[in-house]
Amino acid sequence: MLMEEVKKEYGQEQINKPETTILHIRNDPVMQVAIDILPILGNKKKVILRAVGNSIPNAVAVANIITEKMLHGNSRVEKIKLDTEAAAGIGRMTSNIEIILIKI
Repeated sequence: MLMEEVKKEYGQEQINKPETTILHIRNDPVMQVAIDILPILGNKKKVILRAVGNSIPNAVAVANIITEKMLHGNSRVEKIKLDTEAAAGIGRMTSNIEIILIKI
């Protein structure tokens, strides 16, 4: 194989500015995460909250705080996706959630 045939592109190329931000929710304080999401939701039309395992209640609480308390009437939950992944051969299952918030 010649060196000219192996061309790899480095870096990321963005053609359109994405209107979606994906946030991975961990075991951080719920109110602090909700306050951190407010400016992001102000600039973008859509925010996706993702959580795995024991962090799922935190993601639900953050979505509830934003839609019901902070931006009541200005945002809503568009879709909630639940999924479970099983580790190969071990039999242990891990749940994950994806909550899509949109600005109205």
